[in-house]
Amino acid sequence: MPARGDPEIQLAKLILDPTHQPDLTLSPRLAELTLGSACHPEMTLSPGSTELTLDPARQPEETPAPNLAELTLEPVHCRPELLDACADLINEQWPRSRASRLHSLGQSSDAFPLCLMLLSPRPTPEADPIVVGHARLSRVLDRPQSLLVETVVVARALRGRGFGRCLMEGLEAFAQARGFRRLHLTTHDQLHFYAHLGYQLGEPVQGLVFTSRWLPATLVSAFPRASFPRPPCRAPSLTAQAAPRAPKGSSLPPPPPLPEPLTTLPPPPGGPPPQSLLETQYQDLRRRPIFWMEKDI
Repeated sequence: MPARGDPEIQLAKLILDPTHQPDLTLSPRLAELTLGSACHPEMTLSPGSTELTLDPARQPEETPAPNLAELTLEPVHCRPELLDACADLINEQWPRSRASRLHSLGQSSDAFPLCLMLLSPRPTPEADPIVVGHARLSRVLDRPQSLLVETVVVARALRGRGFGRCLMEGLEAFAQARGFRRLHLTTHDQLHFYAHLGYQLGEPVQGLVFTSRWLPATLVSAFPRASFPRPPCRAPSLTAQAAPRAPKGSSLPPPPPLPEPLTTLPPPPGGPPPQSLLETQYQDLRRRPIFWMEKDI
């Protein structure tokens, strides 16, 4: 026969008499939990499992896409508080050590190279502007009225919405206001995008990594031009020129053949897109095709 204090008797009393409330001792932390549904309207309990239903009024709102009309273009060196956000944006497309990326962005100056950010207004008065895009401008050797456009990138979540066009049009207005008349750039796979903006296939140029008023122009021009392509890469449809033979008895190897000019250009703005990607005779160190393009502004 069970003892008077046996747990089975206490359990039987609880089942037979629902109004009977046994004395319970709750831990301080558990005592703070109340079962009144009015205290937790966003939470519902179901037998066998606990389901959490969030109150729709407390759901975080999605950040709306920036308004194209409200975007601004500002140099990185004028907004040092946005260096980290700009580095993250670029590294999302081209991974690189954070220290190296920040060092590169830190070289931006009005004397070029100059890094520009496409910024969206502050979502809240306390927040920083959102970095939507980035591009870098560098002077071009022997072309005082030209700039080389590099590291063009738009936030991945905002692509295909016109922000790339907005960035490029802002770059053109920025360069034109400072007396430049032509922009050069390279691309691997965005040939059609730039062609629709008015860019055409052009010849390679050499960008200047740095400029200084203490460095005479005659000394800068004395530096050799970069060799393009390295190694040469010709389109299969073009006929390669025969390399000139070395003089008899000479131990030097013959020079490489000259690169052949491209004969096909992208369509003008508003025209029909080409049927297939154009072929190029240039490639980078990873042997990917490089399309050199340029535009008068």
